[in-house]
Amino acid sequence: MDQRNEVRDLLVQIYGDRDGRLAAERIFPLLDAFPKNPVSDKARAFFSESDVIVITYGDSIRQSGEMPLATLKRFADTYFKDVFSAIHILPFYPYSSDDGFSVTDFYRVDPEIGTWRGVSELKENFRLMFDYVLNHISAQSDWFRHYLAGTPGYSRLAIEVDPATDLSMVVRPRALPLLTEFRKAPGQTVHVWTTFSADQIDLNYKSLDVLERMVRVLLFYLGQGASMLRLDAVAYLWKELGTTCIHLEKTHTVVKLFRAILDIAAPGVILVSETNVPHHENISYFGNGRDEAQMVYNFTLPPLLLHTFLTRNASELTRWAAGLDPLTNTTIFLNFTASHDGIGVRPLEGILPDDALDRLAAHVVENGGLISHKRNPDGSESPYELNITYVDALLDDAMPAGDAFHAERFLASQTAQLSMPGMPGIYIHSILGSRNWSAGVASTGRARTINREKLMVSDIIADLEDPASLRHQIFYPYTHRIRVRRRQPAFHPSAHCRVLALDPRVFALVRSCPDQTIYALTNVTPENVDLAWPELATSGRMGDLISGREQGTAPIRLNPYQSVWLTSG
Repeated sequence: MDQRNEVRDLLVQIYGDRDGRLAAERIFPLLDAFPKNPVSDKARAFFSESDVIVITYGDSIRQSGEMPLATLKRFADTYFKDVFSAIHILPFYPYSSDDGFSVTDFYRVDPEIGTWRGVSELKENFRLMFDYVLNHISAQSDWFRHYLAGTPGYSRLAIEVDPATDLSMVVRPRALPLLTEFRKAPGQTVHVWTTFSADQIDLNYKSLDVLERMVRVLLFYLGQGASMLRLDAVAYLWKELGTTCIHLEKTHTVVKLFRAILDIAAPGVILVSETNVPHHENISYFGNGRDEAQMVYNFTLPPLLLHTFLTRNASELTRWAAGLDPLTNTTIFLNFTASHDGIGVRPLEGILPDDALDRLAAHVVENGGLISHKRNPDGSESPYELNITYVDALLDDAMPAGDAFHAERFLASQTAQLSMPGMPGIYIHSILGSRNWSAGVASTGRARTINREKLMVSDIIADLEDPASLRHQIFYPYTHRIRVRRRQPAFHPSAHCRVLALDPRVFALVRSCPDQTIYALTNVTPENVDLAWPELATSGRMGDLISGREQGTAPIRLNPYQSVWLTSG
């Protein structure tokens, strides 16, 4: 099908014949005016074993007297240049709350952290992922002020609902009111849809004005050099009364529309869906493998990996990993263990029993973390995410004489992540070995602050230069493993993966391509594990890519929390 006809057909599916044609009359001139091929050919061949993303706020690393984006560039050029291929800069736009996710102006860079030139300079050595915060906008934005004032073109910006309406079916990601009261000129009281907070106004995509504005934002980000666009909270985009208002058919059709627009304007740009939901719902955003997101956050991995190390048993992780299927060689998982948010537990629904989730939550609280809750249809609340750094989530204070394996256990978890098929996404506070920022939580009153500390670059460097510091003990082995991984063709996102149930204490994968086979083994316990494995016994002597040492094959001994990448190549 002609690409423009595909866009037109999708608009008709969303808005009907008449409004679909009107929408096309608005969208096509924007595409016609957009510069062709704004993204380099390099971005078109994006998926490879060398692609690893670091996730950071624009001001996660600071230096007195310097704009944070300039500090980030200087630090990244020194410490990340041969480690990461891309940087996901979390929302760097002006905002009023939620650490950037309540955007007041989609077209500006927060003047507290830098300018568009500062963003562009990061592209010298890294591809960039931008957040496309498409579900909502700040209640303090000019757009919402125009709505309240009754400015023409803004009358349907928000979703107005009678507070007497039965909204019990709506799936809630927060334990906050769904509707928020505002006063419109001249004195009219309205209740508008606010999925995430009273300061985050859900956009009404039934309005062609909203659609046109958000397509303009999309194209603007392409023009600023985004190689990837993260579809923030996309699952909640379309609302219909009397439904769950999550994953609705028209939500998926809007994602298809944005993909079709990208296929015309910038076919090298990647859509990344962000949906912290059960696994089968999450992967629905791959569509048919060609028409929605090319990359989906692998939300089940973080809590299931934590469960694996907490129980010292890889059986559930092995069973789940054996069933992963990204559909095509052009759709992949973004594998991560930590992010700016907490560790979501909804992705474990149907995988682990409730008592296992309770143990995870109790463990997080024991390690200084917090639990965020969601509101259920019956009015009750249940855990939604675990708020803790992944480093401290992997701490085991119950071990006699203290946790001598803290760094090794954390590195083992990250090596298992690096071994998985897909593209690794690594949060800045994981690669830097950061601990819980409890003082930040006390200051803001928000649980998620625990994993969003702002670090002074001089303090980071001092720790990295101190072999006794946990930051040093994590950073250098971690970056070494990433560098090694980026050179192995068997770790290409589309390389074959065979999951092996060798021993409950070991997570085992075989990654292979025509030029290489890697046996990726991780001991998830503090004990030595000996593996008698006939397949390896007949493979002759093999080398471990991580340690650089030759490894015997009959039996294989894995030390406590040791990971090996064995190959004969």
